[in-house]
Amino acid sequence: MQIKTNKIDGANAEISVTVPKTTIVSNVEKIASELTKSAKIPGFRKGKVPASAVKKQYGERLVQDAEAEVLREVLNEGLKAMGIDNAAIIGEPQISKFERGDDKIEVEVKVAMRPEINMEGYAELVAEFDKPAISDEAVDTRIKELAQAQAPMVSVEEDRALVSGDTAKIDFEGFVDGEAFEGGKAEGFSLRLGSGQFIPGFEDQVIGMKKGEEKMIDVTFPENYNSEKLAGKPAQFKVKVHDILAKGEVALDDALAKKMLPGQEGADMAMLREKVKEQLESEALSKLYNEELKPNLLNTFVDKFDFALPSFVVEQEIDMALNKHAQSLAANEIEALKTDAEKLKALRESFRDDAARSVKATFIIDALAQAEGVRVAEQEVMQTIYFEALQMGQDPEAAYKMYQRSGYLPAIQMAMVEDKVLSKLLNNKIRA
Repeated sequence: MQIKTNKIDGANAEISVTVPKTTIVSNVEKIASELTKSAKIPGFRKGKVPASAVKKQYGERLVQDAEAEVLREVLNEGLKAMGIDNAAIIGEPQISKFERGDDKIEVEVKVAMRPEINMEGYAELVAEFDKPAISDEAVDTRIKELAQAQAPMVSVEEDRALVSGDTAKIDFEGFVDGEAFEGGKAEGFSLRLGSGQFIPGFEDQVIGMKKGEEKMIDVTFPENYNSEKLAGKPAQFKVKVHDILAKGEVALDDALAKKMLPGQEGADMAMLREKVKEQLESEALSKLYNEELKPNLLNTFVDKFDFALPSFVVEQEIDMALNKHAQSLAANEIEALKTDAEKLKALRESFRDDAARSVKATFIIDALAQAEGVRVAEQEVMQTIYFEALQMGQDPEAAYKMYQRSGYLPAIQMAMVEDKVLSKLLNNKIRA
């Protein structure tokens, strides 16, 4: 059995071999002999089963096991010949050819390896930059917003109409085809205008009403409304406004600072301004990182460093991009692609450059993380998912299990690694 190897580049290799049929037959005999000791076949005592009975019982499975054993041997010998360690292999080796003949089997196996990347000088590619400047006006505006959020709702004394942002205390009753419907009536209901709490059009027509005013409002229930009896139906609501509530005024003083900085000794407006400025700086820096500096830095690394990419990983990335694109196509466009192989091939190839850059970026991030000692543990991924789920009012455990079932956890972990390592590099370049 003559094994041929070809180390194409630093990330791809091929192993080919012609396996004589006698080798497969020999393996079948060996496996059958081993099974005679443990096989349970009716009519024979355990350990006393003849090889002929084992062959009859297991048939084609013995041949498959024999071929699999040959493939393992071919792979091990091929990797050894090329000096490739098993730890360097990415994914499962791909069997690109397996042709059975009368007296032989032609086999070709493609192997992908983790590329060796020379990232020498990467730190010098990170340019220095200034931290975003925060004006006094921006601090004042944020403090006023925070204070307004703390303000109590008070009844509006002046004679004015409702505006967006007000809370209207109303009675309402809904009718479809002139008949009142279940769940369509309430008294003393508090509705914050602009919240989108009611069906489209309702709040817009309440805006402009005054205390004591009554009127009929015409709306149409959405087609996807959760009641079949009401979905898509035109309706009328009789509405009466009893009161208008708006945010009261809050004094911008040390008392407010103490309320907004609980547990802070000596809290006053000067400390509040400093804390708010720090928060605004953090927000501005995060925006600068995410929208400009991080993408630009990663593109710089991708352009600067060159290395071989595992072919099958690039092909997988192309397939994912193609499938994502297909989701945006109309049925007739998809059908046209199915019947035109050349057009489909050309479309698929159009994603190759971006796919290669994406794969390259992934390996660069991995190399940078190793160089900078950055890692993200599974526990950290779980905590991040839990925190985001809680913020969105979702069940954190259910959210984590959903990502786990979908196989998204490695991608989330990699995104967190990317965020950490690029942030670390940029943090070192902020001008004092």
